[in-house]
Amino acid sequence: MIRLPDLIEATHGRLLGDAPAARTFTGFCFDSRRARPGELFVALKTERGDGHDFVADAVRKGAAGALVEAGRMPETDLIGSDGAAPPVIIVVPDTYEALTRYARHIVRRRNLPVIAITGSVGKSSTRAAIAAVLGCRFRVFQNPANFNGRLGVPIALGALEPEHEIIVLEMGADRLGEIRELCEIAAPRIGIVTNVSEAHLAYFGSLDETAREKRALVEALPADGLAILNRDDPRAWAMRNFTRAPVVAVSASPCPDAPPHLPPLSYAIARVVGRHYDISEREAAEALSRLPALPGRMSILRGVNGTVLVDDAFNASPASMRAAVEWATSDQRARVGCAPNDHRFLVLGDMDQLGDQSARLHREIGALIAQRAGGRVTLITLGEQAYHIAEGARAAGLDPASVIVTYLARDAIAYVRDHARAGDLVLVKGDVSARMERVVAALLADRSDVVRLPRQEPGWESVRVAMPARPTWLDVDLDAIAHNVRAVKAIVGEDVALMAVLKADGYGHGAVKVARTALNNGASWCGVASLNEAAALRSAGIDAPILILGFTPAWHAREALLRDVALTVYDLDVARAYARAAQELNRTARLHVKVDTGMGRLGLLPDAAPDFIRAAATLPAVQVEGIFTHFSCADSDPAYTQLQLARFRSVLAALGDDVSAIRHIHAANSAGALAYPEARFNLVRIGLAMYGLNPFFPAPLRPAGLTLRPALTWKTTIAQVKRLPPGAPVSYGKQFVCERETTIAVIPVGYADGFRRAPYTFGEVLVRGRRAPIVGAVCMDQTMIDVSHIPGVRLGDEVVLIGRQGDQRITAEDVAARLGTISYEVISAILPRVPRVS
Repeated sequence: MIRLPDLIEATHGRLLGDAPAARTFTGFCFDSRRARPGELFVALKTERGDGHDFVADAVRKGAAGALVEAGRMPETDLIGSDGAAPPVIIVVPDTYEALTRYARHIVRRRNLPVIAITGSVGKSSTRAAIAAVLGCRFRVFQNPANFNGRLGVPIALGALEPEHEIIVLEMGADRLGEIRELCEIAAPRIGIVTNVSEAHLAYFGSLDETAREKRALVEALPADGLAILNRDDPRAWAMRNFTRAPVVAVSASPCPDAPPHLPPLSYAIARVVGRHYDISEREAAEALSRLPALPGRMSILRGVNGTVLVDDAFNASPASMRAAVEWATSDQRARVGCAPNDHRFLVLGDMDQLGDQSARLHREIGALIAQRAGGRVTLITLGEQAYHIAEGARAAGLDPASVIVTYLARDAIAYVRDHARAGDLVLVKGDVSARMERVVAALLADRSDVVRLPRQEPGWESVRVAMPARPTWLDVDLDAIAHNVRAVKAIVGEDVALMAVLKADGYGHGAVKVARTALNNGASWCGVASLNEAAALRSAGIDAPILILGFTPAWHAREALLRDVALTVYDLDVARAYARAAQELNRTARLHVKVDTGMGRLGLLPDAAPDFIRAAATLPAVQVEGIFTHFSCADSDPAYTQLQLARFRSVLAALGDDVSAIRHIHAANSAGALAYPEARFNLVRIGLAMYGLNPFFPAPLRPAGLTLRPALTWKTTIAQVKRLPPGAPVSYGKQFVCERETTIAVIPVGYADGFRRAPYTFGEVLVRGRRAPIVGAVCMDQTMIDVSHIPGVRLGDEVVLIGRQGDQRITAEDVAARLGTISYEVISAILPRVPRVS
């Protein structure tokens, strides 16, 4: 509870309006989506937005007042209207500093003992265990796990009630100096360090620097306090030399009385704290036996198909991931109801904030899984970094058939649903950005258990945890890719295979992720333009058949064969070179003969194709496994497409019985596959349709019932907003001069990103759900837009270049029409320096 007089005294804040109706608040909140009646909304300006924009929203949801910064918004906007009781408005110079001042003030005024816990792993479990033991004698205040930092602890302390007698605080840090600042706020008397391991390495750089940050807790303890240190962790135990307080050592010895979800170290620490407060061993043990699992921390749930579902999805670091894997591959799982000969499904997501050590640390987890698998483990990875877990597991000897790589939660979920059986163990773990609680939710036997999962509060569904590497990025919707592949597969039927065409880095969407998603949702082949594109897929562990659709020179033959890639051929000398390379490597060259039926591009003319195929088939170490052609206007000219198809059929007829040796016959691209059932043969190649773009012109050729979802949205942000007077020029060459006072916004995207400069530009973008015209010349890295007609545009606002914002939408086809080109070029021309986020 927050008393208004305490808040005013601590912050030196200024009240707006008349005498306030509310004199107390139930707590602080800073996210208007989660505002509850009686709370005080704190308007914070962060890297992602300004809370002052959401004061009214918070008040509408019942917030009894707001803590705001002077000058951030007109004071007339903060006073109630329509006869309603006005909210309490406290104005301060800095809302961050006001929170800190209040927290420090209330802790000292109450003069309660404070127990603080820090460490890389196990803070939350230890905090909950201590609170459970102390709850035998005291009314205990503890902060929620996600309120443990420089901002979170002060906000959490807003819920401190008069009846509380002791405070237990978990302290986390992702920047240097944060633990010291928290100690200045809370003045702990007991300090606990659980361990030092690889967490937040992106910020701390090394384990020694991490230890130095954690050590600030014991350095702050008074001489009559108490330091409790993990003797099994060398860096934590070394902290005994940096504190004035007496030191108690603890060890993570296995304890049969501890609940399965409670780490032995947390159990041991809680009992030490209990003894310090004269709580008997019996009372402590009983309290700990009743302690429920925290959401997302080794919580045992009933899973689909009668499985034992272990939710460890709250977060992940290398140490906690190792601990979870070791538990799941040990005899301990029998305690939670697993069958004696259970199969273990380890569904693992990314670990965040590991810096340049990330790939190595993920691979080490994979190696550990391979070492402990025992033949009854299936590893399912979900995410870009988690792929390295799969990589490490395969390299350490885990059967590749037991390693499933996904980039889409639905694919991981589908695999478990299809393969897990009663008594099997399903462990789900990943860091916050991986949002693995969504996987857990889909695998629950009882949907009512969803309330026991982490991150179920309002607002989490729209939270972007990890921000792009640049303020200009592509959002790639892999769910849309999966939907489009399944939609095409439903039309062409089970007897026709799908080749996912992944040229130009998957049409600019990211070839590896698209390939995995397509293969997990109905595709069985990958098509690329060149050897380097095929090599990238193989290096990413993709073992599906790959066909290079373009020209592969003879000097690439050995490399292509070593990577088990099928090659397009239409020249006998090149085919002989492939055969020689295959003999030298003791391999088989798998060839697809291309027939030019009217494209006028690569391929044999129809009359020459039959003899060529027969000659190629006689070459040593060669298998002519495919024949194909390509339609030039299946999207727009049915008559010509039928002519091409007839020419292709004439080649097949001329081959006579020899055609039976050819396993794969394909002619149809996206438009051909969807509009010409007779052109499907036994394999179709889908490119544009897979990415959700319209493969037809004119539209009436689109099959009835087909719904494609665009998978790409191109976004940037406002970098600056300024008012220019009449006559002011904008950009190079003074091509645009303001005719009136004009509000110009600068966006950090330019022609070096693929945002066209000339002869035509994209024309307009979307800002706050409205269209804003591009003005002046597009620069290499920046572009100017006119936002005079759009109120409230500010630094950091999201801008959409391709995609939807509010009721407005700019499609790749719209952009192509302006540029005088096709949507293929628009999306594939977005350059690699634009990060792809999915």
